[in-house]
Amino acid sequence: MADGGVLMRNEEGIQAALGVLKQQFGERFQTGHSIREQHGHTTTWIPNQMPDGVVFAKSTAEVSEIVKVCATHGVPIIAYGTGTSLEGHVNAPAGGISIDVSQMDSVLEVNAGDLDCRVQPGVTREALNTYLRDQGLFFPIDPGANASLGGMAATRASGTNAVRYGTMKDNVLSVEAVMADGSIIRTASRARKSSAGYDLTRLMVGSEGTLGIITEITLRLQGIPEAISAARCSFPSVEAASKTVMAVIQYGLPVARIELLDTLVVKALNNYSKLDLPEGPLLLLEFHGSEASVAEQAETFGMLAEEEGGTGYQATATLEERNKLWQARHDAYWAMLALRPGCKAVATDVCVPISRLAEAVTASEAKANELGLIAPVVGHAGDGNFHASLLLDMEDADEVAKAEHFVSWLNDMAISMDGTCTGEHGIGQGKRPYLIKELGADTIAVMGAIKKALDPQNIMNPGKILAD
Repeated sequence: MADGGVLMRNEEGIQAALGVLKQQFGERFQTGHSIREQHGHTTTWIPNQMPDGVVFAKSTAEVSEIVKVCATHGVPIIAYGTGTSLEGHVNAPAGGISIDVSQMDSVLEVNAGDLDCRVQPGVTREALNTYLRDQGLFFPIDPGANASLGGMAATRASGTNAVRYGTMKDNVLSVEAVMADGSIIRTASRARKSSAGYDLTRLMVGSEGTLGIITEITLRLQGIPEAISAARCSFPSVEAASKTVMAVIQYGLPVARIELLDTLVVKALNNYSKLDLPEGPLLLLEFHGSEASVAEQAETFGMLAEEEGGTGYQATATLEERNKLWQARHDAYWAMLALRPGCKAVATDVCVPISRLAEAVTASEAKANELGLIAPVVGHAGDGNFHASLLLDMEDADEVAKAEHFVSWLNDMAISMDGTCTGEHGIGQGKRPYLIKELGADTIAVMGAIKKALDPQNIMNPGKILAD
Protein backbone atom coordinates (compact mmCIF):
# COMPACT_ATOMS: atom_id res chain seq x y z
CA MET A 1 0.00 0.00 0.00
CA ALA A 2 2.82 2.45 0.70
CA ASP A 3 6.26 3.08 -0.67
CA GLY A 4 8.45 5.93 0.52
CA GLY A 5 5.52 7.59 2.32
CA VAL A 6 3.28 7.70 -0.78
CA LEU A 7 0.11 5.62 -1.17
CA MET A 8 0.46 3.17 -4.03
CA ARG A 9 -2.36 1.61 -6.03
CA ASN A 10 -2.45 -2.21 -5.86
CA GLU A 11 -3.91 -2.84 -9.31
CA GLU A 12 -3.54 -6.62 -9.28
CA GLY A 13 -5.10 -6.95 -5.83
CA ILE A 14 -7.95 -4.60 -6.69
CA GLN A 15 -8.88 -6.53 -9.84
CA ALA A 16 -8.83 -9.81 -7.92
CA ALA A 17 -11.04 -8.38 -5.14
CA LEU A 18 -13.50 -6.94 -7.67
CA GLY A 19 -13.98 -10.38 -9.19
CA VAL A 20 -14.57 -12.10 -5.86
CA LEU A 21 -16.97 -9.45 -4.55
CA LYS A 22 -18.99 -9.43 -7.77
CA GLN A 23 -19.43 -13.17 -7.44
CA GLN A 24 -20.40 -12.97 -3.76
CA PHE A 25 -22.72 -9.94 -3.80
CA GLY A 26 -24.17 -9.78 -7.30
CA GLU A 27 -26.29 -6.66 -7.81
CA ARG A 28 -25.29 -5.28 -4.41
CA PHE A 29 -21.80 -4.78 -5.79
CA GLN A 30 -21.60 -1.83 -8.17
CA THR A 31 -18.77 -0.48 -10.34
CA GLY A 32 -20.61 2.14 -12.40
CA HIS A 33 -18.90 5.53 -12.68
CA SER A 34 -21.71 7.64 -11.17
CA ILE A 35 -22.14 5.52 -8.06
CA ARG A 36 -18.37 5.36 -7.53
CA GLU A 37 -18.18 9.13 -7.95
CA GLN A 38 -20.95 9.56 -5.39
CA HIS A 39 -19.01 7.44 -2.90
CA GLY A 40 -15.90 9.52 -3.41
CA HIS A 41 -17.90 12.68 -2.82
CA THR A 42 -16.22 15.41 -0.82
CA THR A 43 -17.54 18.81 0.24
CA THR A 44 -14.03 20.25 0.45
CA TRP A 45 -11.80 21.51 -2.35
CA ILE A 46 -10.02 18.15 -2.28
CA PRO A 47 -10.55 16.43 -5.66
CA ASN A 48 -13.01 13.54 -5.80
CA GLN A 49 -11.09 10.24 -5.53
CA MET A 50 -13.40 7.37 -6.46
CA PRO A 51 -13.27 3.82 -5.12
CA ASP A 52 -13.12 0.98 -7.66
CA GLY A 53 -16.31 -0.64 -6.41
CA VAL A 54 -19.14 -0.15 -3.91
CA VAL A 55 -20.66 -2.95 -1.84
CA PHE A 56 -23.98 -2.45 -0.09
CA ALA A 57 -23.65 -4.50 3.10
CA LYS A 58 -26.65 -5.65 5.13
CA SER A 59 -25.03 -7.21 8.21
CA THR A 60 -21.93 -7.34 10.34
CA ALA A 61 -21.18 -10.77 8.90
CA GLU A 62 -21.21 -9.34 5.38
CA VAL A 63 -18.90 -6.49 6.36
CA SER A 64 -16.56 -9.09 7.82
CA GLU A 65 -16.66 -11.10 4.56
CA ILE A 66 -15.83 -8.00 2.49
CA VAL A 67 -12.96 -7.03 4.77
CA LYS A 68 -11.50 -10.54 4.61
CA VAL A 69 -11.54 -10.43 0.81
CA CYS A 70 -9.83 -7.04 0.81
CA ALA A 71 -7.29 -8.14 3.43
CA THR A 72 -6.41 -11.22 1.38
CA HIS A 73 -5.64 -9.06 -1.65
CA GLY A 74 -4.23 -5.99 0.14
CA VAL A 75 -7.02 -3.70 -1.05
CA PRO A 76 -8.10 -0.45 0.67
CA ILE A 77 -11.48 -0.29 2.43
CA ILE A 78 -13.49 2.89 2.96
CA ALA A 79 -16.70 2.87 5.02
CA TYR A 80 -19.58 5.04 3.77
CA GLY A 81 -22.75 6.11 5.60
CA THR A 82 -24.49 9.23 4.26
CA GLY A 83 -21.47 11.07 2.86
CA THR A 84 -21.93 14.23 4.96
CA SER A 85 -18.36 14.41 6.32
CA LEU A 86 -16.38 17.51 5.47
CA GLU A 87 -12.67 16.67 5.26
CA GLY A 88 -12.44 14.11 2.46
CA HIS A 89 -13.05 11.14 4.77
CA VAL A 90 -14.71 8.98 2.09
CA ASN A 91 -12.20 9.60 -0.68
CA ALA A 92 -10.21 6.63 -2.01
CA PRO A 93 -6.71 8.03 -2.77
CA ALA A 94 -5.36 4.58 -3.65
CA GLY A 95 -8.61 3.17 -5.00
CA GLY A 96 -10.24 0.21 -3.28
CA ILE A 97 -13.68 -0.81 -2.05
CA SER A 98 -16.33 1.43 -0.49
CA ILE A 99 -18.51 -0.45 2.00
CA ASP A 100 -21.86 1.34 2.05
CA VAL A 101 -23.67 0.59 5.35
CA SER A 102 -26.77 2.69 4.62
CA GLN A 103 -28.89 -0.47 4.40
CA MET A 104 -27.79 -1.51 7.89
CA ASP A 105 -30.42 0.82 9.30
CA SER A 106 -32.24 -1.04 12.08
CA VAL A 107 -32.79 0.03 15.67
CA LEU A 108 -31.91 -3.28 17.30
CA GLU A 109 -32.81 -2.67 20.93
CA VAL A 110 -34.14 0.08 23.20
CA ASN A 111 -33.69 -0.22 26.95
CA ALA A 112 -35.95 2.57 28.16
CA GLY A 113 -35.31 1.85 31.83
CA ASP A 114 -31.56 2.14 31.32
CA LEU A 115 -31.76 5.07 28.89
CA ASP A 116 -29.78 3.35 26.14
CA CYS A 117 -30.27 1.74 22.76
CA ARG A 118 -28.37 -0.38 20.24
CA VAL A 119 -28.43 0.56 16.55
CA GLN A 120 -26.84 -0.37 13.26
CA PRO A 121 -24.51 2.22 11.71
CA GLY A 122 -26.82 3.26 8.87
CA VAL A 123 -29.52 4.58 11.21
CA THR A 124 -29.64 8.37 10.92
CA ARG A 125 -30.06 10.63 13.93
CA GLU A 126 -33.45 11.87 12.69
CA ALA A 127 -34.72 8.32 12.12
CA LEU A 128 -33.62 7.30 15.63
CA ASN A 129 -35.37 10.23 17.26
CA THR A 130 -38.56 9.54 15.31
CA TYR A 131 -38.39 5.93 16.54
CA LEU A 132 -37.80 7.02 20.16
CA ARG A 133 -40.34 9.83 20.36
CA ASP A 134 -43.31 7.74 21.51
CA GLN A 135 -41.22 6.38 24.38
CA GLY A 136 -40.44 9.85 25.71
CA LEU A 137 -36.75 9.53 24.80
CA PHE A 138 -34.33 11.25 22.44
CA PHE A 139 -30.73 11.12 21.30
CA PRO A 140 -29.25 14.60 21.75
CA ILE A 141 -26.28 14.82 19.39
CA ASP A 142 -27.28 17.06 16.48
CA PRO A 143 -24.54 17.95 13.98
CA GLY A 144 -27.04 19.65 11.67
CA ALA A 145 -26.90 17.23 8.77
CA ASN A 146 -29.03 14.09 9.00
CA ALA A 147 -25.88 12.03 9.35
CA SER A 148 -25.67 8.29 10.00
CA LEU A 149 -24.88 7.31 13.57
CA GLY A 150 -22.01 5.11 12.43
CA GLY A 151 -20.42 8.07 10.67
CA MET A 152 -21.10 10.31 13.65
CA ALA A 153 -19.30 7.85 15.91
CA ALA A 154 -16.42 7.39 13.48
CA THR A 155 -15.80 11.14 13.22
CA ARG A 156 -16.56 11.91 16.89
CA ALA A 157 -19.34 14.29 15.84
CA SER A 158 -20.75 17.06 17.96
CA GLY A 159 -23.32 19.76 17.24
CA THR A 160 -25.77 22.23 18.67
CA ASN A 161 -26.57 20.34 21.90
CA ALA A 162 -22.97 19.63 22.90
CA VAL A 163 -22.80 22.33 25.56
CA ARG A 164 -25.25 20.36 27.72
CA TYR A 165 -25.15 16.78 26.44
CA GLY A 166 -21.57 16.42 25.24
CA THR A 167 -20.31 14.92 21.97
CA MET A 168 -20.38 11.41 20.52
CA LYS A 169 -17.47 10.35 22.73
CA ASP A 170 -19.66 11.09 25.77
CA ASN A 171 -22.73 9.29 24.41
CA VAL A 172 -21.37 6.04 22.98
CA LEU A 173 -21.30 3.23 25.54
CA SER A 174 -19.96 0.52 23.26
CA VAL A 175 -19.38 -0.38 19.63
CA GLU A 176 -19.16 -3.53 17.61
CA ALA A 177 -16.49 -3.25 14.94
CA VAL A 178 -14.96 -5.29 12.15
CA MET A 179 -11.19 -5.08 12.31
CA ALA A 180 -8.65 -5.09 9.48
CA ASP A 181 -8.39 -8.90 9.40
CA GLY A 182 -12.18 -9.36 9.35
CA SER A 183 -12.46 -10.28 13.04
CA ILE A 184 -15.42 -8.85 14.98
CA ILE A 185 -15.01 -7.23 18.39
CA ARG A 186 -17.30 -5.57 20.94
CA THR A 187 -15.55 -2.90 22.97
CA ALA A 188 -17.65 -2.80 26.18
CA SER A 189 -20.90 -3.80 27.87
CA ARG A 190 -23.95 -1.60 28.56
CA ALA A 191 -22.72 -0.72 32.05
CA ARG A 192 -22.46 3.05 32.63
CA LYS A 193 -18.91 2.74 33.91
CA SER A 194 -16.11 0.21 33.78
CA SER A 195 -12.43 -0.05 34.64
CA ALA A 196 -11.96 -3.27 32.67
CA GLY A 197 -8.94 -2.95 30.40
CA TYR A 198 -8.17 -0.42 27.69
CA ASP A 199 -10.95 1.96 26.65
CA LEU A 200 -11.37 0.60 23.13
CA THR A 201 -14.70 2.37 22.75
CA ARG A 202 -13.03 5.77 22.93
CA LEU A 203 -10.30 4.50 20.60
CA MET A 204 -12.81 3.55 17.91
CA VAL A 205 -14.93 6.69 18.34
CA GLY A 206 -13.15 9.30 16.23
CA SER A 207 -10.89 6.82 14.42
CA GLU A 208 -12.51 7.77 11.07
CA GLY A 209 -12.54 4.20 9.77
CA THR A 210 -8.75 3.90 9.95
CA LEU A 211 -8.73 1.16 12.62
CA GLY A 212 -11.95 -0.75 11.88
CA ILE A 213 -15.51 -0.41 10.63
CA ILE A 214 -18.21 0.25 13.22
CA THR A 215 -21.17 -2.09 12.65
CA GLU A 216 -23.22 -1.51 15.82
CA ILE A 217 -23.36 1.31 18.36
CA THR A 218 -24.79 1.32 21.89
CA LEU A 219 -25.88 4.87 22.72
CA ARG A 220 -26.88 6.82 25.80
CA LEU A 221 -30.37 8.35 25.57
CA GLN A 222 -32.09 11.21 27.35
CA GLY A 223 -35.65 11.75 28.50
CA ILE A 224 -37.53 14.39 26.53
CA PRO A 225 -37.58 17.43 28.85
CA GLU A 226 -40.79 18.50 30.53
CA ALA A 227 -40.36 21.99 29.12
CA ILE A 228 -38.28 23.46 26.28
CA SER A 229 -37.86 27.13 25.50
CA ALA A 230 -35.97 28.77 22.64
CA ALA A 231 -34.61 32.29 22.64
CA ARG A 232 -32.81 34.77 20.44
CA CYS A 233 -30.83 37.90 21.21
CA SER A 234 -28.95 40.37 19.00
CA PHE A 235 -25.66 42.06 19.88
CA PRO A 236 -23.69 45.09 18.69
CA SER A 237 -20.67 42.92 17.78
CA VAL A 238 -19.46 39.34 17.59
CA GLU A 239 -17.18 40.19 20.49
CA ALA A 240 -20.13 41.20 22.68
CA ALA A 241 -22.03 38.04 21.76
CA SER A 242 -18.98 35.88 22.50
CA LYS A 243 -18.44 37.59 25.87
CA THR A 244 -22.06 36.79 26.72
CA VAL A 245 -21.42 33.13 25.93
CA MET A 246 -18.41 33.17 28.25
CA ALA A 247 -20.52 34.74 31.00
CA VAL A 248 -23.21 32.09 30.56
CA ILE A 249 -20.68 29.26 30.92
CA GLN A 250 -18.91 30.86 33.88
CA TYR A 251 -22.26 31.47 35.58
CA GLY A 252 -23.05 27.77 35.22
CA LEU A 253 -26.31 28.33 33.37
CA PRO A 254 -27.30 24.87 32.03
CA VAL A 255 -28.27 25.93 28.50
CA ALA A 256 -28.93 23.07 26.09
CA ARG A 257 -27.89 25.00 22.97
CA ILE A 258 -26.18 28.33 22.41
CA GLU A 259 -25.39 29.12 18.78
CA LEU A 260 -23.55 32.14 17.42
CA LEU A 261 -24.42 33.61 14.00
CA ASP A 262 -22.54 36.57 12.55
CA THR A 263 -24.17 39.38 10.58
CA LEU A 264 -23.64 37.75 7.19
CA VAL A 265 -25.38 34.56 8.32
CA VAL A 266 -28.32 36.48 9.79
CA LYS A 267 -28.77 38.38 6.52
CA ALA A 268 -28.64 35.12 4.60
CA LEU A 269 -31.24 33.48 6.85
CA ASN A 270 -33.60 36.44 6.57
CA ASN A 271 -33.51 36.09 2.79
CA TYR A 272 -33.56 32.30 2.60
CA SER A 273 -35.89 31.40 5.49
CA LYS A 274 -38.14 34.49 5.25
CA LEU A 275 -37.30 35.71 8.75
CA ASP A 276 -37.15 39.25 10.12
CA LEU A 277 -34.19 38.96 12.50
CA PRO A 278 -32.25 42.15 13.30
CA GLU A 279 -29.25 42.07 10.96
CA GLY A 280 -26.42 41.90 13.44
CA PRO A 281 -24.59 39.17 15.40
CA LEU A 282 -27.13 36.84 17.00
CA LEU A 283 -27.26 34.18 19.68
CA LEU A 284 -29.84 31.39 19.40
CA LEU A 285 -30.47 29.43 22.60
CA GLU A 286 -32.52 26.57 23.94
CA PHE A 287 -33.32 25.78 27.57
CA HIS A 288 -34.40 22.33 28.81
CA GLY A 289 -35.88 21.33 32.18
CA SER A 290 -38.98 21.82 34.26
CA GLU A 291 -41.34 24.74 33.60
CA ALA A 292 -39.85 26.64 36.53
CA SER A 293 -36.21 25.96 35.70
CA VAL A 294 -36.65 26.86 32.03
CA ALA A 295 -38.27 30.18 32.98
CA GLU A 296 -35.44 30.88 35.44
CA GLN A 297 -32.75 30.05 32.85
CA ALA A 298 -34.37 32.36 30.29
CA GLU A 299 -34.60 35.22 32.78
CA THR A 300 -30.98 34.82 33.92
CA PHE A 301 -29.71 34.76 30.34
CA GLY A 302 -31.62 37.96 29.60
CA MET A 303 -29.79 39.72 32.43
CA LEU A 304 -26.38 38.45 31.31
CA ALA A 305 -27.04 39.49 27.71
CA GLU A 306 -28.15 42.97 28.71
CA GLU A 307 -24.79 43.58 30.39
CA GLU A 308 -23.06 43.12 26.99
CA GLY A 309 -25.51 45.27 25.07
CA GLY A 310 -27.87 42.51 23.98
CA THR A 311 -31.12 43.74 22.43
CA GLY A 312 -34.34 42.34 21.05
CA TYR A 313 -34.28 39.38 23.46
CA GLN A 314 -37.19 37.05 22.84
CA ALA A 315 -37.95 33.65 24.36
CA THR A 316 -40.68 31.26 23.26
CA ALA A 317 -41.89 27.84 24.37
CA THR A 318 -44.16 27.48 21.32
CA LEU A 319 -43.18 24.39 19.33
CA GLU A 320 -43.88 26.06 15.98
CA GLU A 321 -41.68 29.07 16.77
CA ARG A 322 -38.89 26.90 18.20
CA ASN A 323 -38.87 24.67 15.16
CA LYS A 324 -38.84 27.69 12.86
CA LEU A 325 -35.73 29.11 14.54
CA TRP A 326 -33.80 25.85 14.62
CA GLN A 327 -34.78 24.87 11.10
CA ALA A 328 -33.40 28.20 10.00
CA ARG A 329 -30.16 27.45 11.84
CA HIS A 330 -29.91 24.06 10.12
CA ASP A 331 -30.60 25.75 6.77
CA ALA A 332 -27.65 28.11 7.29
CA TYR A 333 -25.45 26.24 4.78
CA TRP A 334 -27.99 26.65 1.96
CA ALA A 335 -28.76 30.21 3.01
CA MET A 336 -25.07 31.15 2.87
CA LEU A 337 -24.72 29.67 -0.62
CA ALA A 338 -27.44 32.06 -1.77
CA LEU A 339 -25.27 35.01 -0.71
CA ARG A 340 -23.09 34.29 -3.73
CA PRO A 341 -24.95 32.26 -6.37
CA GLY A 342 -22.78 29.78 -8.25
CA CYS A 343 -20.16 29.61 -5.54
CA LYS A 344 -19.03 26.62 -3.52
CA ALA A 345 -19.09 26.74 0.29
CA VAL A 346 -15.99 25.27 1.88
CA ALA A 347 -16.63 24.85 5.61
CA THR A 348 -13.83 24.62 8.14
CA ASP A 349 -14.03 24.51 11.92
CA VAL A 350 -11.78 25.12 14.90
CA CYS A 351 -12.34 25.09 18.65
CA VAL A 352 -10.70 27.27 21.30
CA PRO A 353 -11.04 27.66 25.07
CA ILE A 354 -14.19 29.64 25.89
CA SER A 355 -12.12 32.53 27.26
CA ARG A 356 -10.51 33.00 23.79
CA LEU A 357 -13.70 32.67 21.71
CA ALA A 358 -14.39 36.39 21.30
CA GLU A 359 -10.79 37.03 20.28
CA ALA A 360 -10.73 34.12 17.85
CA VAL A 361 -14.01 34.92 16.06
CA THR A 362 -13.16 38.62 15.80
CA ALA A 363 -9.73 37.79 14.35
CA SER A 364 -11.32 35.35 11.89
CA GLU A 365 -13.65 38.04 10.56
CA ALA A 366 -10.80 40.53 10.27
CA LYS A 367 -8.58 38.06 8.41
CA ALA A 368 -11.31 37.21 5.91
CA ASN A 369 -11.89 40.91 5.25
CA GLU A 370 -8.16 41.48 4.82
CA LEU A 371 -8.03 38.75 2.17
CA GLY A 372 -11.20 39.91 0.44
CA LEU A 373 -13.02 36.65 1.22
CA ILE A 374 -16.66 36.07 2.11
CA ALA A 375 -16.51 33.80 5.16
CA PRO A 376 -19.71 33.79 7.27
CA VAL A 377 -19.28 32.42 10.80
CA VAL A 378 -21.59 30.16 12.77
CA GLY A 379 -20.59 28.47 15.97
CA HIS A 380 -21.55 26.04 18.68
CA ALA A 381 -20.40 28.83 20.91
CA GLY A 382 -21.11 27.11 24.22
CA ASP A 383 -18.03 24.92 23.80
CA GLY A 384 -15.81 27.36 21.90
CA ASN A 385 -16.36 25.71 18.51
CA PHE A 386 -17.01 27.85 15.43
CA HIS A 387 -17.20 27.32 11.67
CA ALA A 388 -16.17 29.63 8.85
CA SER A 389 -17.77 28.84 5.49
CA LEU A 390 -15.75 30.26 2.62
CA LEU A 391 -17.90 31.14 -0.40
CA LEU A 392 -15.57 30.58 -3.34
CA ASP A 393 -15.38 30.72 -7.10
CA MET A 394 -13.46 27.48 -7.55
CA GLU A 395 -12.40 28.57 -11.04
CA ASP A 396 -10.52 31.56 -9.61
CA ALA A 397 -7.07 30.23 -8.70
CA ASP A 398 -6.11 33.40 -6.83
CA GLU A 399 -9.24 33.24 -4.69
CA VAL A 400 -8.72 29.55 -3.92
CA ALA A 401 -5.10 30.30 -2.93
CA LYS A 402 -6.31 33.02 -0.55
CA ALA A 403 -8.83 30.58 0.93
CA GLU A 404 -6.13 27.98 1.50
CA HIS A 405 -4.06 30.63 3.25
CA PHE A 406 -7.05 31.58 5.41
CA VAL A 407 -7.71 27.98 6.45
CA SER A 408 -4.05 27.46 7.32
CA TRP A 409 -3.97 30.70 9.30
CA LEU A 410 -7.20 29.81 11.13
CA ASN A 411 -5.92 26.39 12.18
CA ASP A 412 -2.60 27.85 13.34
CA MET A 413 -4.39 30.56 15.30
CA ALA A 414 -6.61 28.04 17.11
CA ILE A 415 -3.63 25.84 17.97
CA SER A 416 -1.70 28.87 19.26
CA MET A 417 -4.60 29.56 21.65
CA ASP A 418 -4.29 26.03 23.06
CA GLY A 419 -7.28 25.04 20.96
CA THR A 420 -7.70 22.48 18.20
CA CYS A 421 -7.68 22.53 14.40
CA THR A 422 -11.00 20.68 14.42
CA GLY A 423 -13.77 20.70 17.01
CA GLU A 424 -16.01 18.24 15.19
CA HIS A 425 -15.24 17.90 11.46
CA GLY A 426 -12.38 15.45 12.04
CA ILE A 427 -8.98 15.24 10.35
CA GLY A 428 -9.64 13.16 7.23
CA GLN A 429 -7.39 14.33 4.41
CA GLY A 430 -7.87 18.06 4.79
CA LYS A 431 -6.46 18.65 8.28
CA ARG A 432 -3.58 16.16 8.40
CA PRO A 433 -0.89 18.89 8.15
CA TYR A 434 -2.15 20.50 11.37
CA LEU A 435 -2.42 17.41 13.54
CA ILE A 436 1.32 17.18 14.18
CA LYS A 437 1.43 20.92 14.97
CA GLU A 438 -1.32 20.45 17.52
CA LEU A 439 -0.17 17.26 19.24
CA GLY A 440 3.55 16.93 18.48
CA ALA A 441 5.62 14.26 16.76
CA ASP A 442 5.83 11.91 19.74
CA THR A 443 2.06 11.77 20.13
CA ILE A 444 1.59 11.18 16.41
CA ALA A 445 4.15 8.36 16.62
CA VAL A 446 2.00 6.64 19.27
CA MET A 447 -1.04 6.96 16.99
CA GLY A 448 1.01 5.50 14.15
CA ALA A 449 2.05 2.56 16.31
CA ILE A 450 -1.60 1.82 17.14
CA LYS A 451 -2.54 2.04 13.46
CA LYS A 452 0.30 -0.30 12.44
CA ALA A 453 -0.55 -2.82 15.15
CA LEU A 454 -4.27 -2.99 14.25
CA ASP A 455 -3.92 -2.51 10.49
CA PRO A 456 -0.46 -3.72 9.43
CA GLN A 457 -1.35 -3.61 5.70
CA ASN A 458 -2.70 -0.05 5.96
CA ILE A 459 -5.93 -0.99 4.18
CA MET A 460 -8.43 0.69 6.52
CA ASN A 461 -9.22 4.10 5.02
CA PRO A 462 -5.58 4.85 4.14
CA GLY A 463 -4.48 8.42 3.63
CA LYS A 464 -6.62 9.79 6.44
CA ILE A 465 -5.59 11.31 9.82
CA LEU A 466 -1.92 10.21 9.74
CA ALA A 467 0.80 10.84 7.20
CA ASP A 468 1.01 7.95 4.70
